[in-house]
Amino acid sequence: MRIRAYSVHLFTAAGASLAMLALLEAAQQDWAMMTIWLTVAFIVDGIDGPLARRYVVTENAPIIDGVLLDLIIDFLTYVMIPAYALYGSGLLPGWSGWVVVLLIPFGSALYFADTRMKTADKSFRGFPGCWNMVTLALLVMVPPWEAILALVIVLSVAQFLNLKFVHPVRTARWRMVTLPVAILWTLSIAFAAWTGFAPNPVLTGIVTATSLYLLLAGIVQQMVPARG
Repeated sequence: MRIRAYSVHLFTAAGASLAMLALLEAAQQDWAMMTIWLTVAFIVDGIDGPLARRYVVTENAPIIDGVLLDLIIDFLTYVMIPAYALYGSGLLPGWSGWVVVLLIPFGSALYFADTRMKTADKSFRGFPGCWNMVTLALLVMVPPWEAILALVIVLSVAQFLNLKFVHPVRTARWRMVTLPVAILWTLSIAFAAWTGFAPNPVLTGIVTATSLYLLLAGIVQQMVPARG
């Protein structure tokens, strides 16, 4: 069990290497390959949590703080690299890019340190700084820059509001829907990147619909309390 528990930490730490690969591609402005590496990192992040709970890493591998390790890697893959991508990809030209590239890390640093981040049902309180999901979806949808700027500002404020955002794996309510939607979103983003973000109205529609569900499901759950 100890070997398996420490192996989970090694698996989590691989996310840092994936972040570096994504950063190198972003520096070359190869947004498709950046997306591929961020998608792989997203998958690793979705798997390591269940593995950590299965092998009880807090007891069997206590030397490494898995929560801290996960937060460090998440800040790279969820915040810093996506923020740079919004700035460098041309989605936000001129001054708007500067606003976003400074605002996202600032607000997310405060959010990641907020002790009220998790709710009782394992959802997130406030927008959980998943800027990777936002940025990758925007690379597919390519809305006007004014809409992107407005979305970033709204989500930055939403990080500190009492709004619920579901965790695709840990939020039990609607998980039978949320988890398949998250998987479909991931596969759609990966396919879009694999095809070099070539225009595809069907794929754009799928990414838009799944993104809206993942963004709004928790808020709808707040408005419609669970029965019993």
